[in-house]
Amino acid sequence: MEEVRRVKLPKNNEMLGVVESLLGTGRVRVICKDGNTRICRIPGKLRSKIWIHNGDVIILKPWETQTNERGDVIWVYKRNEKYWLEKRGYLNF
Repeated sequence: MEEVRRVKLPKNNEMLGVVESLLGTGRVRVICKDGNTRICRIPGKLRSKIWIHNGDVIILKPWETQTNERGDVIWVYKRNEKYWLEKRGYLNF
């Protein structure tokens, strides 16, 4: 099992979300902590380095326009980081 060094937490207007489904072409449907369901795009630098699956926990940043409908994926948590977030109560949604 991997060692957890530091777990990145959301800052400013970023928020946690759980991937509901993969939509293709670098997009995912995410259930966010504020209760909205957003369609988020995966930037190219993340798309080429990591795989995103249903149920993954991510940090997303809502768009300035369409804030309740769209967003960008900023970070994808690994499995042990997800357990750390659950233990600390960050995933209560």
